Amino acid sequence: MPVVDIPGSKSITARALFLAAAADGVTTLRRPLRSDDTEGFAEGLTRLGYRVARTPDTWQIDGRPQGPAVAEADVYCRDGATTARFLPTLAAAGHGSFRFDASPQMRRRPLLPLTQALRDLGVDLRHEEAEGHHPLRVEASGVEGGEVVLDAGQSSQYLTALLLLGPLTRKGLRIRVTDLVSAPYVEITIAMMREFGVEVRREGTVYVVPPGGYTATTYGIEPDASTASYFFAAAAVTGGEVTVPGLGAGALQGDLGFVDVLRRMGAEVETGTKGTRVRGTGELRGLTVNMRDISDTMPTLAAIAPFASGPVRIEDVGNTRVKECDRLEACAEGLRRLGVEVVTGPDWIEIRPGSTPVTGTEIKSYGDHRIVMSFAVTGLRVPGISFDDPGCVRKTFPGFHEAFGVLRGQLPA
Repeated sequence: MPVVDIPGSKSITARALFLAAAADGVTTLRRPLRSDDTEGFAEGLTRLGYRVARTPDTWQIDGRPQGPAVAEADVYCRDGATTARFLPTLAAAGHGSFRFDASPQMRRRPLLPLTQALRDLGVDLRHEEAEGHHPLRVEASGVEGGEVVLDAGQSSQYLTALLLLGPLTRKGLRIRVTDLVSAPYVEITIAMMREFGVEVRREGTVYVVPPGGYTATTYGIEPDASTASYFFAAAAVTGGEVTVPGLGAGALQGDLGFVDVLRRMGAEVETGTKGTRVRGTGELRGLTVNMRDISDTMPTLAAIAPFASGPVRIEDVGNTRVKECDRLEACAEGLRRLGVEVVTGPDWIEIRPGSTPVTGTEIKSYGDHRIVMSFAVTGLRVPGISFDDPGCVRKTFPGFHEAFGVLRGQLPA
């Protein structure tokens, strides 16, 4: 029975790096994810003057509650959305002049709801080119705090960035949220803040964050649930079995909820305290599913939908249009290239398995790691699938193709 060791969570590693940098004392992170995104975040912290010591299994960060150790810095955020959104927020709590830029792909992704909220809190922040996009400059002089209104309907990362900032402000924050997508990611943030000594309170749609700062700790990073979805899906679509240790009952990440979708489709799922096991039964039923809260796994479901016994309709995933690429259209295009009938709307996609045999072809990845990893699962049933940019998986899982190749040899053909 294949047991797959999944690398650490990207979302948790990014939050842990922010918390460690902001905390009073030295924090040790155990089993952090080492990928392009997280290395970029750590490099950004170094540019801001934080000490980050890295060994293969642990990272140590000297926290600076007072903010960056340098008076000015130029930080390149690569492709990382957490890097691009969290680091300017962290820098705003310090004192100095800080410029942030990112890759062309990240420059296209929206920032305005977050930067507008920071401005409302008195932060001197200027977008140098397109309003609401990188590059941007922060002239930091600390943040007083108080009440702010935020629309997090495009990305929960806007709310996470402000929550993380709250304890570094002089008065604390009251964040009134008008809309929120991917809510489980906010629960990850709140649970992690608790581990660093801060309790966030909720009053309806208002999040109340006290001032007073963070306390350093030793923090273990759980395996990445979004990455695990490809391996769970592989079991479901081949009739094989996969166990992922370290990701079970009590896991922080909402994306583990993807296994409940597989269960509804006919897979056997067992979630224990030490891990999760998925076994394919040879049956894959069609379904209609709302994936608003686990939208990063939408492409995984789309990739196995052609093998279902009926249509698969995925709803309320409009926010996937402003990820690394327009994931709804990228999935639709890839599936159509394989000969599958697909219909899309503003925030939904419907995949209709038919009598036409699915045939292999090159999939256009748009430089998006999740498109490549998802269609790799399709490739377990469809020979001849290739990618124009297979290396883009380095964003979250540099060793993905090797690990998936090993798994392929352990699953039923």
